[in-house]
Amino acid sequence: MGTCDSTMGLRNTLIVMALLLSGAASLKSHAFFNETGELPCHFPNTQNLSLDELVIFWQDQNKLVLYELFKGQEKPNNVNPKYIGRTSFDQDSWTLRLHNVQIKDTGSYQCFIHHRRSQGLVSIHQMSSDLIVLANFSQPEIRLIANQTEKSNIINLTCSSIQGYPEPQRMYVSLNTTNSSSTYDAVMKKSQSNITELYNVSISVSFPIPPETNVTIFCALQLEPTKIILSQPYNIDAKSPVPSPPVPDHILWIAALLVTVVVSGMVFLTLKKRKKKQPGPSNECEIIKVEEKESEQTAKRVELQEPERSDEVQCDVNMSKTASDNKSATDF
Repeated sequence: MGTCDSTMGLRNTLIVMALLLSGAASLKSHAFFNETGELPCHFPNTQNLSLDELVIFWQDQNKLVLYELFKGQEKPNNVNPKYIGRTSFDQDSWTLRLHNVQIKDTGSYQCFIHHRRSQGLVSIHQMSSDLIVLANFSQPEIRLIANQTEKSNIINLTCSSIQGYPEPQRMYVSLNTTNSSSTYDAVMKKSQSNITELYNVSISVSFPIPPETNVTIFCALQLEPTKIILSQPYNIDAKSPVPSPPVPDHILWIAALLVTVVVSGMVFLTLKKRKKKQPGPSNECEIIKVEEKESEQTAKRVELQEPERSDEVQCDVNMSKTASDNKSATDF
């Protein structure tokens, strides 16, 4: 009989040691902000022990008790005030649920199960789990600071996302056209709430956009190497050609006057050149006068050289004149 009891005791000891070793590895559990997280215990209960025979409790990394079940009865008096009313125990899965999870609840937790025996409480199971609390950032939002002007193709915008945890790795802007894609980084501004510990992040960027093509802009928030949240697309249509401003009336009048003056000047110069090449009547008269003057000078030279002949000619002229006069008298 003693041999049988010792064998049973050794087997139970080995089972407890195996359970303790199996519980040494900490499980990771994820929960979202303001939702419910699970703290598993994974008790195999190979002996089919009832809750009346057990003492079960969970505590956090600061040794604060979250929940205690003593012989099937909850013991709220032993629970830390910050956990009161926030827990529920699932007997089927041996899991404690922590409700309304906050960022501050991130950390390590342990569950303990003791078997109540005649000689006192005996630890038969222990398990650790790490609770990781997350908060989903809002979808990034693009806001235009100042639109590009007609003289500049530079665009200024901000991108922001709020109420998230943990801190994101990167935030950037992606510019896409039909034939190209560009990425613009900036220093990520961040602020963290002292109450919720949630982050708000934003960036401000300035970059040129091609005016001749349609552009699509995205803002990207990178939480992990493979997890990225994109904003709604921000579309910018290609610029229409800027029409030339109308010319004021007074400028048109000035331009017309200048054209008239220039054309008149050109016509005047053309006519003047033509007159120089083709002499007119006044020029012909001047030439005739010069020729007559030259003839007179020639005649004078002739008279000086032949004076006797001139007397004879004069005499002949007088005789001819007398005969003519006599004939006229006879006829009368």
